[in-house]
Amino acid sequence: MPSHPLQADENNQSQWFKEWFNHPFYLALYSHRNRQEATDCVNTILRLTGIETTPPSGPAVLDIACGAGRHALEFAKRGFAVTANDLSPFLLQEARNEAAEESLELQFTEMDMREILSVEKYRMVVQLFTSFGYFNSAAEDRKVVSVASRALEPDGWYVLDLINPSYLKEHLIAHSNRTVGSLQVTENRVLEDGRITKQITITPETGKPLQFSESVMLYTYDEITGMLEKEGFSVNYIAGDYSGSPYTEGGSSRMILFSKKR
Repeated sequence: MPSHPLQADENNQSQWFKEWFNHPFYLALYSHRNRQEATDCVNTILRLTGIETTPPSGPAVLDIACGAGRHALEFAKRGFAVTANDLSPFLLQEARNEAAEESLELQFTEMDMREILSVEKYRMVVQLFTSFGYFNSAAEDRKVVSVASRALEPDGWYVLDLINPSYLKEHLIAHSNRTVGSLQVTENRVLEDGRITKQITITPETGKPLQFSESVMLYTYDEITGMLEKEGFSVNYIAGDYSGSPYTEGGSSRMILFSKKR
């Protein structure tokens, strides 16, 4: 079983996402994050950026950590030329299967988000559903922002979706139990050293309990806007939820930054 990130050495801590995102139980636990939520999110992104598709193919969009492809598929459905990238072979295959079922054409790539090499190719890069802050240092996260900057055309948009740490601190549920289908799920959450860490224990109907971890670095408004500006972005707007409501430090669950490459 994987050890708790706060007790693991630095190398093991940095690998939690490779195991968890490549396990079928991940999709089972997050099944409530459905296509309707993705549709609403994409609607908000297109409204706030003003980007429109133009025949025969819309502007190029990179979903830098696409997971099972909810948002990437929605952009493709709207006519955008989409590259869907992720490090998880399992989640990418799920996205491919969905694309085939819906007769949607996307380019799929399996790369570490820190190592994508595209230069001035995309009109927009999106990084949604807390897919930022996985690594052990701000310097590693900054590499991802730098990748997004290099991948964008001049004046291109970078949409970065984060947890609002101020809201999380006030609303943290340290322990919870729930049932997902035939699975019994226990989740323990800890805020420590600028990270939110969740230890997940999943007990199937038959067999032994399995343990997984999530650990994400949290960024304040000043920290993340400073990082974006240092990497050549201007922050144009910050939404507090997927409907696009204005961000407030105490009242918004999300911190979704809409930035343009200078």
